[in-house]
Amino acid sequence: MDKPLKTPPPYPIASVDHALRAATLLQMEGGATVSQIAERLGVARSTAHRLLAMLVYRDFAVQDENRVYRAGPVLELAAHSQSQVSQLRAAALPHLRRLVDLLDETANLTIRTGDTTRFIASVESGQALRVGSREGMVFPAHRTTAGLLLLSQLDDAELAEVYSAARYRDRPADRPDLARLRSELELIGRNGFAVNQERSERGLVAVGVPVRGRDGTAQAGLSVSMPSVRYDPHALRSVINALGVAARALEADLTAAR
Repeated sequence: MDKPLKTPPPYPIASVDHALRAATLLQMEGGATVSQIAERLGVARSTAHRLLAMLVYRDFAVQDENRVYRAGPVLELAAHSQSQVSQLRAAALPHLRRLVDLLDETANLTIRTGDTTRFIASVESGQALRVGSREGMVFPAHRTTAGLLLLSQLDDAELAEVYSAARYRDRPADRPDLARLRSELELIGRNGFAVNQERSERGLVAVGVPVRGRDGTAQAGLSVSMPSVRYDPHALRSVINALGVAARALEADLTAAR
């Protein structure tokens, strides 16, 4: 088993976490007001205002004439990329909330860029022991449920390009064993789902299915994450079925919106 990549720090600094999450929201979605940031972070409006002011000072954000904050020079993405991510996230949120209501575990939507995946939407479970929001976090694709699902869509040449030795010249230890990865991806492709047991974080299990576009190609991964102590392999099929229903409904919404 791969060594888990990320473990929450023993002494997290809430203000830093809030600032980083606010910056990520602006980067992914293109813009937000103070009130919207406060609501998303679950903080007071005054706290959100101070966070945004510091982001503006450090060029992580800018404020336009309508008092809307947007990604600054440090974080700026292409406008079309922001729009696509924002639309996908907005369409997914109702389905993520229904999954949480049904399964009472944290639900996520994830996209892939090269050899990394980014969580673009996350709705937390209400249970005391739960997986926290992963929204905005970036992981190596081969260590996440959605990443494995999306990598399984690639042919051998495409996979070799993503994990070319040249890209990992300065960090060879991070490059996965391609023969082993291909074997795993073939199985995931046949099954139509992926299970990630503690590959991205110790004590966490995630189950996911692909969200496909009109051409049948997976464009995102829909998953639920849970503490490993609550994972029941005998309930796996019911979790996959619930994810499948949510994925098909999201696909229908995305098609109707185009």
